[in-house]
Formats: sequence, C-alpha cells, structure tokens
Amino acid sequence: MIEGLLLDFYGTVVEEDDEVVASICTRAAASASGAVTPDHIDGAWWQAFQAAMVASPFRPQREIAVASLATALAATGCTADAVALCEDQFRHWRTAPLRPGTRDFLNSVGLPICVVSNIDRADLEAALSYHGLSFAAVVSSEDVGAYKPSPQMFRRGLAMLGMRAEGVLHVGDSLTADVAGAQAAGMAAIWVNRRGRPAPDGMDAADVISNLAGLTARLPRLC
Repeated sequence: MIEGLLLDFYGTVVEEDDEVVASICTRAAASASGAVTPDHIDGAWWQAFQAAMVASPFRPQREIAVASLATALAATGCTADAVALCEDQFRHWRTAPLRPGTRDFLNSVGLPICVVSNIDRADLEAALSYHGLSFAAVVSSEDVGAYKPSPQMFRRGLAMLGMRAEGVLHVGDSLTADVAGAQAAGMAAIWVNRRGRPAPDGMDAADVISNLAGLTARLPRLC
C-alpha cells in the first residue's frame, strides 16, 4: 500500500535544463581557439560535474556547476567566462516551466508528497514559489550534505513524511540518481522517461511513464 510519494523535481515536476545547457555549450564553443564542438564541451562539463558530485567535501550545486564548466572550458581551449555562462542555467533553475501533466497530477493526488532534489535549497524554493507549489515536505541536497543517489537523501525524505520505505513510492527521471537510488534505500520507484529512451532490460513497462499524468491512473490501484 502506497501512503506517500517522494518526487524528484527537475525533469519530473518541472522541465530539466537540457536546452539551456545546449545553448551554453554552443556559446562556449564559439570562444574556442581551435575546432571545438558544443558536444565536446558538453561531454567534458558532464564528466567534471559528475566527478564533483561525488567528491568530498560536499559543495553546493551552483558552485559545482561553475567549477566544472570552468574545467571543461580550460580542457577544450575556450575563453568564455564560466560564471557568466552559468547565469542562464541558474535562472532556469528558478523559473523552469512545469512539465506536461504536472498541474493536473498535483491537483488530483491525495497523498502527502516530499520533493527530493539535488538543486540548492534557495533555487528550489524560488521555483516552488514561482509556480505557487506547496508540498508536505521538501528536501534539498544542501539539507543532507549529499546528492542522490545517496540513500541519505531518500531516508531524509521518508523521515520528513514520517513513513517507512515500503509505504512510499519515489518518482524521478534519472535511472541512476532516482530509480537506483530509491531502490537502494528499499523503495519502489517509477522512471519518468521524458526522452523516450528504451527501458532497461528487466524494467516493468508499468514502472515507466513519460510525465506525471501517467501516474494519475496508476496510483489508485497502489493505495
């Protein structure tokens, strides 16, 4: 019996920053002295970003974004300013549009929800305010000092709801951070497949949705 939900935020409730990242990489590539493509920068940025996410000590997401982009720019011979380029990304974090089906889902769901997000608390709260959204609880990585898929994030969400893992469903768009992370914490998980990618072998089709509207019909059968 599902009694509560944990929800990822970016890529699940609101749109992820894919288009903004692509724009940043394109602008950065234009500052390169050699033959550098946006894909080169995107790959180098993502690699540096992921490494920083698991490094110690914990650093806020904004700091990681700038530092990892600066690393990527240096590695690809780009002269653009990482701080200036990241401003568009930070603006998106605060004003990201709702994903399709989000508003209807939130208006119809009758379960307590805790948002669990890797984004810094101030940016997350700004986005919630921007859309007038309210949840039973909100957990940011800054609150925990760790990023998903760390079990600490999911345990904090469960504690905020006052519920056990077997009674809570986690919903998110990352197979690693959300699905695998929740499962490692003893929770069932739903994958928001927003890009229409093939599902991993062994994943039940019922555990895959394209947006939160796909969860609306399923929840009554789980509660």
